[in-house]
Amino acid sequence: MTDKAFFEFNPTRAVIAVGGEDRAEFLQGLISNDTKRISDTQAVFAALLTPQGKFAYDLMLVGNGTRYLLDAESGRRADLLKRLKMFKLRSQVTLEDLDAEFVVVNLFGGDTLARLGLNAEPGAAKALDGGIVLTDPRLAAIGARAFLPRASAEQAMLALGFEAAPSGAFRQWRYGLGVPEGSEDLIPDKSILLESGFDEMNGVDWQKGCYMGQELTARTKYRGLVRKRLLPVKFDGPTLPPGTDLLLDGKDAGEIRASDGQRGLALIRLEHLDALSENGVDANGTRVTASVPNWMKLPEMA
Repeated sequence: MTDKAFFEFNPTRAVIAVGGEDRAEFLQGLISNDTKRISDTQAVFAALLTPQGKFAYDLMLVGNGTRYLLDAESGRRADLLKRLKMFKLRSQVTLEDLDAEFVVVNLFGGDTLARLGLNAEPGAAKALDGGIVLTDPRLAAIGARAFLPRASAEQAMLALGFEAAPSGAFRQWRYGLGVPEGSEDLIPDKSILLESGFDEMNGVDWQKGCYMGQELTARTKYRGLVRKRLLPVKFDGPTLPPGTDLLLDGKDAGEIRASDGQRGLALIRLEHLDALSENGVDANGTRVTASVPNWMKLPEMA
């Protein structure tokens, strides 16, 4: 599949517009990345955390004239909008659900970025067919993401030579790279950013001012508290459902967090990583083997 360039509409993601003259300052106090980096030619990846510093939402944000376009989970966007309105207070900010207008498109494989005229810098963005296309701000290896008018999106992709991907192909692509997305792979109010790769995926700015949940995120980094990581796994046998415990000699070695076919993601205890990488572990009749993607930087274990 990797020698072809594919497109796949993503019904699990939706577009929200954040406008108004206070939009940058408003979001600056809420998200884990720096709104000063957002422009019509630069997108960012970020998280909105709980006050306790746990994952709430993952977001992509890009400039669109006098507003930001924000990519968020489709099924949870009503709750996200409600939460943002709670923080708006007297800020000059507008919030608009654009799901009826725009569709989110995943673009991956082959010469995706060259075909779109994008460079390999994560977040590089440009206008396309009445919408916006951007190099994935997490990792350029993922490909690109577009927010396009629903009525013309498919025609625009075919005109650029992209092929329609089989349903779910992008999820498999992500899992192979070890990249989680939304509450399908991360647990709201429980998952920790630095265990989930947000640092290496450009999702945290360590120089910006305070934002909700910053204290735990900073403490986790600077005190070296990361002892688990969300990693790609392969299944040799029946697919294991999320929540399946991984045991090594009777000890807790990790937990399956997401699965699709023969690929998935698991939160692995780093003290057991070597064993799970070299030999794997049996769980309910399936051999599970973990790997470390080349973009990921693991802490040195004492």
